[in-house]
Amino acid sequence: MSNTIRAVNWNKPTSDYVLTFWEQNLKQFWIDTEFVPSKDVKVWNKLSEAEKEAYKKALAGLTMLDTEQGGEGMPLILLHVNDLQKKAVLSFMSAMEEIHAKSYSTIFTTLAEQSEIDELFDWVEENKYLQYKGKRISEYYRKLFSPNASRKDVYMAMVASVFLESFLFYSGFFYPLYLAGQGKMVASGEIINLIIRDEAIHGLYVGLLAQEIYRNELTDEERAKVDAEVHQLLDDLMTNEDLYSEEIYADIQMDSEVKRFLRFNANNALMNLGRETYYDVEEVNPIVLNGLSTQTKTFDFFSNKGNGYQKGKVAPITDATFAFVNKKLSEVEDDI
Repeated sequence: MSNTIRAVNWNKPTSDYVLTFWEQNLKQFWIDTEFVPSKDVKVWNKLSEAEKEAYKKALAGLTMLDTEQGGEGMPLILLHVNDLQKKAVLSFMSAMEEIHAKSYSTIFTTLAEQSEIDELFDWVEENKYLQYKGKRISEYYRKLFSPNASRKDVYMAMVASVFLESFLFYSGFFYPLYLAGQGKMVASGEIINLIIRDEAIHGLYVGLLAQEIYRNELTDEERAKVDAEVHQLLDDLMTNEDLYSEEIYADIQMDSEVKRFLRFNANNALMNLGRETYYDVEEVNPIVLNGLSTQTKTFDFFSNKGNGYQKGKVAPITDATFAFVNKKLSEVEDDI
């Protein structure tokens, strides 16, 4: 590795898509204090204790995953990306993960007493299913502490990142989407919608970086090994996620619906990696699926902060801007 310290030169594009992602991240920038989840207090007080418990634990689990992604995942991955412009995008995404993590605390502060919040964070550290998935992903990230990590290790860390952003988050997203889709907890749901919007492009971007490594830097033997490992990891995570979902949602009879939703998003994670879908997915709850459809929101997916809030003027983005979503890298290159 060269000891030369380089400067990022944005006047000379290094790829056909990195500037698009940089600009899109900037257009989507938001902070939690721009929103007022206290509007949800009246609705919150009408929820059953089981519903409140599911909601709080869903957000607490999301907080842990965002903390891991912002403090460990993105920073370690970017150390092994040589392109300085691509590093910059990952660095920005890392900061947004920390904003996501803080935003859940903003919601907690509005809805719960400090003693309840303390209990939630104790629960995060004690829940075996939540800890398992966090540590399972962290195993791949921590291999990147070594400056001599193999490109296979870097690829699998990116796979773990995509699984985290495009799949594992969604057991937590399910219930906020479900309630907001019925006009409940809408202010908090608006924050969740913005987090989902961010995670969508995070998973897509890291997936494209992973596809480049898979295509250009791995040997045939390494590709065969990671092909098997990707599905082994996914199966392992899904088994654990089913148990986690049962613990969070069984008391409100929604665990079966969450499991279907997880498989839907696991397939999306695979497509972000340029891979074929893996699960046969039964019908997903239409209220929750509608919550993922950006066209149905009161904000434009790529322009507004939500419900008419907009900071400055944002140039419109056409459907063609992200036409490479869920395509393999070779198809992306053909398009651009």
